Amino acid sequence: MEKEILEHGLNFNRRRFLSRLSLGLGSAALGSLLIPDLFSGSSTDEDGLTVGIPHFAPKAKRVIYLFQNGAPSQQELFDYKPKLREMMGQELPPSVRGTQRLTGMTANQKEFPMVGSFVDFKQYGESRAWVSDLFPYTAKIVDDLCIVKSMFTEAINHDPALTFLQTGSQQGNRPSMGSWLSYGLGNENKNLPNFTVLLSRGIGNGQGVYSKLWSNGFLDSVHQGVQFSKGEDPVLYLRDPEGMSRKDRRDMLDNLAQLNDLSYQEFGDPEIAAKVKQYEMAYRMQTAVPEVMDLSKEPDDIIKLYGPDCLVPGTFAANCLLARKLSENGVRFVQLYHQGWDQHGNLPFEIAKQAKDVDQASAALVTDLKQRGLLDETLVIWGGEFGRTSYTQGKLTKENYGRDHHPRCFTIWMAGGGIKPGMVYGETDDVGYNIIKDPVHVHDFQATVLNQLGLNHEKLIFKHQGRRYRLTDVSGKVIHDIIA
Repeated sequence: MEKEILEHGLNFNRRRFLSRLSLGLGSAALGSLLIPDLFSGSSTDEDGLTVGIPHFAPKAKRVIYLFQNGAPSQQELFDYKPKLREMMGQELPPSVRGTQRLTGMTANQKEFPMVGSFVDFKQYGESRAWVSDLFPYTAKIVDDLCIVKSMFTEAINHDPALTFLQTGSQQGNRPSMGSWLSYGLGNENKNLPNFTVLLSRGIGNGQGVYSKLWSNGFLDSVHQGVQFSKGEDPVLYLRDPEGMSRKDRRDMLDNLAQLNDLSYQEFGDPEIAAKVKQYEMAYRMQTAVPEVMDLSKEPDDIIKLYGPDCLVPGTFAANCLLARKLSENGVRFVQLYHQGWDQHGNLPFEIAKQAKDVDQASAALVTDLKQRGLLDETLVIWGGEFGRTSYTQGKLTKENYGRDHHPRCFTIWMAGGGIKPGMVYGETDDVGYNIIKDPVHVHDFQATVLNQLGLNHEKLIFKHQGRRYRLTDVSGKVIHDIIA
């Protein structure tokens, strides 16, 4: 009996405590006075937002995700397959293809001629990792990277695959990875959003990027990603209307908070409290955002490191530099999307241009974080939603070819944040079609990312409509072999 009482007491956690306090917006403050560590093992900020409550000691504090939207072809970048060149034009053996589902773009093809990469590869660094000639800058930092060649997914088309990687489900209306981290760990900087999104686009076919990818889903709206634009106003509707002073804005927010408090006491809707927090965040962001977005004070050596494009708003290079600044200022999750990797045809020309757009800046970000002493606490991720086929889509010519979607294997890289550097993990067969060693499912990848930030993916749960949800759904395992 005593054991049951003890367990009951331990299970009375901060969220259950808050859910039972319905005394208005002041209840959070009251709770923090009664139980100083109610919100976390350390402290809470003035808004009652949680600051640092990992399940165990984290290896990383924040994430920068360089998402290459459209699915980069691993055969042209990291997964060196000389056998494909030897077998150029030969039919992909049925024993290799198996029962793999095909997209509507190749389902009617009668032949599946294999195509080797047009670009050469070399080995670099102490890790002797193979890197394409399209990535000369990335090749220089290869000993800082963990290259995972054995990623696989369940989705074969862009939207469900992208949604799956970002939210753990192929359907929409689920919280994204950044929202889960915001929910689990809280704010590090009260003047900036916990989760920010930056968009850029290359020359190739740009698959759609939608706000559902940075949605808070069923979590409180304070956990939603905030998209920064390349215009004069990086966050829309953040500026005060003409003629309104800072004092006027402050008075308005104070009065609005009082009205919302009355509404909260009457209806008990937690979104009312969330709205108040958002108004306060917007007020503080009016000063913080312009300062972070200002690149004019960056020294010449940093501009040279990222390349001249970093001074052009909206480019991938500019977004990488902004990602460093945002992360440096405590933004928990910075999500970049770079569109244009969907090369079903004209692959040699388009992928070369795409690689040039991202190579220098991606490597610069890792180098910049490292020289500032921030790489150890920042997990950088680079990769797309799935891979590309070993056979060509459509007619194969000597000068031109394309590759269709391929969920069975693709390559990403990770750096910093307690991930082993100078490592190549996983292996595909001689023609790059199937994984033959150390497969990594999308949920395994997500579990590992959460693990690096001190979160147990099986315990990071939110109950919604009678079901307990998590980022990794009902599966996933941490890939301990790649953790330092």
